Amino acid sequence: MPAPDLDKQTQTELEAAAFRRLVQHLQERTDVQNIDLMNLAGFCRNCLSRWFREAGAAQGVAVADPDAREMVYGMPYKDWQAKYQAQATDAQKAALAKSHPGH
Repeated sequence: MPAPDLDKQTQTELEAAAFRRLVQHLQERTDVQNIDLMNLAGFCRNCLSRWFREAGAAQGVAVADPDAREMVYGMPYKDWQAKYQAQATDAQKAALAKSHPGH
């Protein structure tokens, strides 16, 4: 089935709603580590916050990195790290080195 013919405003609203849902999902899934996201999907919460900052910059809106990260994590990044970030295993590190050399 082809995608519906959407006007720009409706498309933007749907994209924004999908983005908000993705952020909410990632905030709820604190068990999913960023390294696992990177290994499986090629992006993580930090990538998402960077893309948000870059989109802001493209529109002439300055968004500080800590603010973008807090928006994605639902709390200051350092707080999220302390509460939820586990030490990466050797297997996770090896998978990241293979999937993202030089990262």
